[in-house]
Amino acid sequence: METQTASEYNEVIGLCKELFKKKTQDYGTAWRILRLPSLTDQIFIKAQRIRSIQEKGTQKVEDPIKDEFIGIINYCLIALMQNDLAADSRMELTFEELEPVYDKWVEDTKDLLANKNHDYGEAWRGMRISSITDIILMKLYRVKQIEDNQGQTLVSEGVIANYQDMLNYAVFCMIKLNQNDH
Repeated sequence: METQTASEYNEVIGLCKELFKKKTQDYGTAWRILRLPSLTDQIFIKAQRIRSIQEKGTQKVEDPIKDEFIGIINYCLIALMQNDLAADSRMELTFEELEPVYDKWVEDTKDLLANKNHDYGEAWRGMRISSITDIILMKLYRVKQIEDNQGQTLVSEGVIANYQDMLNYAVFCMIKLNQNDH
């Protein structure tokens, strides 16, 4: 049986995947040139814009905040796929080649969410979008530190787990924003 959260999650990811598919058709896989730290910085730019708009209460560029959360989700998935494809030197991959890798990371990350939701009792539903944005930024700073240390950690989870957490937090924000629209 699918839970409400799983259904909402699938709806958000469906939107993100459709955009990823269209951008792959438009641009190919130009993102293959990016190293993981560059992808981390792309996610940072999106999260920082969200926080800036939240703090100022206004925006001058009309791109909606939802689009930034979609970007965070897709850039996290691109980073996870890029990590998997490290040994594949091809610059151009088709959407059909990428779709199973995209779907694998979505499923792995959704499973992580289900386990954490069990333990935390869906605490994210009581959080503010601004707090979740701050957590995404904190995780980005953690990832940057890990990357600056050449991936070495003493007791902390690595970059992959942090990308997955950021992906899930961005999905939470999309779910909350979708609820505010209704």
